[in-house]
Amino acid sequence: MDLSDLIDQKAIMPSLRANSKKQLLQLLSEKAAEMTGIPEREVFDTILQRERLGSTGVGNGIAIPHGKLAGVKKITGLFARLEQPVEFEALDDQPVDLVFLLLAPEGAGADHLKALSRIARVLRDGDTVAKIRATADPAAIHSFLSETPASHAA
Repeated sequence: MDLSDLIDQKAIMPSLRANSKKQLLQLLSEKAAEMTGIPEREVFDTILQRERLGSTGVGNGIAIPHGKLAGVKKITGLFARLEQPVEFEALDDQPVDLVFLLLAPEGAGADHLKALSRIARVLRDGDTVAKIRATADPAAIHSFLSETPASHAA
């Protein structure tokens, strides 16, 4: 599974401004509603519910909020690079500045987990993350997310 299958260049927010985790999740929900046609409130409630189970802040300034929604037709991703990091209750207690929101159909099962795993793998690559943090160009960010180093092939 390639990340370019999950995320469209239009779904990349290269310099998002948010003052808190809640505001960040609201802004992501707003963009997700635009992309999927699912009501913003429904997206927000779903990802907030998931956050209550435990933060999706995976460390190193990265968060991967995710959820399953009935109205989602296919696994869909959105990516935000924040202008200023926000507190996210991440595993390493570091604020978050890179966020990949993943929405999946309710019946996605293993595909949802494969997509999460793929995102985590790409964002674990220090070079990729450094390149993403160094640019505000959506096309460049999309390209960095879509690159598939041989050592990281799914």
